[in-house]
Amino acid sequence: MRSIAVAVRSTDGVPIAATLHEPSTATDRPVVLVNSATAVRRGFYDRFARFLADDGFTVVTYDYRGIGDSRPARLKGFRAHVRDWGEKDLAAMVDWIDVERGKPRIVAVGHSLGGQMVGLAYNSNRISAMLGVAAQTGWWGHWPRPQRYALAVLWYVAMPVTAAVLGYFPAKRLGIGEDLPGDVATEWARWCRSPHYMVDDAGNPLRPHFDQFTGPLLALSFADDRLAPAEAVTALTSYYSRAASRREHIDPHAIGLGSIGHFGFFRESARPVLWDRAMAWLRAPSTSGLGLGGGL
Repeated sequence: MRSIAVAVRSTDGVPIAATLHEPSTATDRPVVLVNSATAVRRGFYDRFARFLADDGFTVVTYDYRGIGDSRPARLKGFRAHVRDWGEKDLAAMVDWIDVERGKPRIVAVGHSLGGQMVGLAYNSNRISAMLGVAAQTGWWGHWPRPQRYALAVLWYVAMPVTAAVLGYFPAKRLGIGEDLPGDVATEWARWCRSPHYMVDDAGNPLRPHFDQFTGPLLALSFADDRLAPAEAVTALTSYYSRAASRREHIDPHAIGLGSIGHFGFFRESARPVLWDRAMAWLRAPSTSGLGLGGGL
């Protein structure tokens, strides 16, 4: 297989950095579009993408505007919202795949926020199936006590105030990922303060294209994941009201892994247990799960 860096224009012309992972020989496998978690560069998913490409999948990873190689030289003052990541960036990646590959089957892998963004894209109906990996809503009330109170402080005070003062949120300095554009941080914090999670500027529920996605959706959560508790994952799954959804909650100790957490699914340590099963599901998405955990 080979990995090629490509540049894609978002629907409003913003340059988006992406990587095309191609198999050595053509197959009838669907194209896999990997939607990153918040503040995570696309390179984090390279090993998983190459694993799939070695099996014949074409895999596309990309950085949302303001993140990784899609970040401008100066982040302060850069205009970007979380909505843009789904409505414009993800939508543009789907359009680009359609042009470059002649409207193939597209299967999404949505990690954390990446599972939310599909429902914001006007062309979400072009995605035939989705594997949601710890894809959740962010409302702080879904978290257990006392963690929910620390998150409330983050969403009500720390993130919006810091973003207002600095013009961006310095996540890298805090050791929690890539820095976030100021409007991304402000909008995300506002969403996480609402039981409806995604809301417009007036606080009304924002669900523009969730019901357009009607394919199989396998939503995974992990017992040791402090960033995506089972309740929050189930809440997001319900947004895709017309999908053929299945929930699977996995205890890492029950499958011989010391931990998985929020990021472990994409680390090499998960390959022997999780990647083969995930790859089989991506070949033929259905309402069945990975067979590693209980349904919710």
